[in-house]
Order: sequence, then C-alpha cells, then structure tokens
Amino acid sequence: MGRVSQQQAEENRRRVVETAARLFREKGTHLSVADLMKASGLTHGGFYKQFASKDALIDEATAHAFAELTQLHAAGLERHAGQRDEARQTLIDNYLSVEHRDNPADGCPAAALAADMAREPADSEARRVYTEGVGDFAAALADELADGKADEKADGLVRLSTMLGALVLSRATKGSPLSEEILDSARAALIRGLREPSSSS
Repeated sequence: MGRVSQQQAEENRRRVVETAARLFREKGTHLSVADLMKASGLTHGGFYKQFASKDALIDEATAHAFAELTQLHAAGLERHAGQRDEARQTLIDNYLSVEHRDNPADGCPAAALAADMAREPADSEARRVYTEGVGDFAAALADELADGKADEKADGLVRLSTMLGALVLSRATKGSPLSEEILDSARAALIRGLREPSSSS
C-alpha cells in the first residue's frame, strides 16, 4: 500500500483534532489514544505520525474547541445585527438550555473541560490555551453585553462565571428537578441584569 499523500495526511490530522475536540468535551481528556483513533476511523499506529504526544493533541483540540465557540458567537452577532437586546437574550437562552446541557460534545469547552484543566500543571500548554480561551470568551461577553459600563471586563467575567457555573451544576444534577431549576434561575437573573439600567446611567 502506497504512502499517504500530504493532502490525505492533513485531512486525517484535521479529522483527529475535530473528533478529539468533541470527545474530550463529552468524555474528558483521559480518553485513550486508541479510542480516539478508532472514533476518527483511523488506525492507532498513525497517531504518532501526526502528533508528538497525546498532550500535543489535547492542546490542539482545546484550541479548536475554543475557535468553534468564537465562530458560533460571530455567527450569532451577524444574525442579530442591529438588534442588541435580542442578541443578548438569544446568547443566554442558548447557553443555559437543556439542549446545551445534554450535548457537551458540541458545547462550550470552558464548561466541559474545566475539571480536566484544573488537574493540568499550571505551566502546561493545555492550561495556557484553556486560560486564553476563557479570557477571550469573557471579553466577548463583555463586548456584547456590557453596554459601556465602567468595568466591562468584570461584567464579562461575572456573566461567564454565572453561565458556566450554572451549566456545570445542571449537568451534575441532571435527572433531578434541580437541574432545570438551576438553568432557569441563572437565565432569569442574567436577563434581568441586562434589562436593569446601570447605576452609572
């Protein structure tokens, strides 16, 4: 059998990164290389032709997951161009939805990977990529939602912390009435906060 072409090798690498980004969010970064390659439809032996280590794949898959999140936000803003209030509520409603709770593989990497990243060494590349992604997400929330308040960065961090915390807790309590109560309470509080005038206005 002939060697894999460069184009095919690039396609295989892309497939592994995309698959890993989904599976790490769904099952955690402890997933084995063999399982990842099987899910990608490739052989285990091909992994080390593409990646120096599993850690290198975690780094790349984490970056890919946050890039997807950024694209999703950009698309949402484009759909609601000129309708700031509607864009705000849609963002919160989608993030704090039962659908998002039940589909971590396609959801927010900040929430899905938090526990895994907390176990990574502080100086690891995966932790750096994750931290940068969280910071960018918080900044995007501030830009989209803050209405020019004095401390927009803090507003973004508070919104992100509320949304992420509620999502993680709702997943951990799934199957009980408390799970949806958490989502509903956080959603109502965030939307109420958007509608209340700032103290500086």
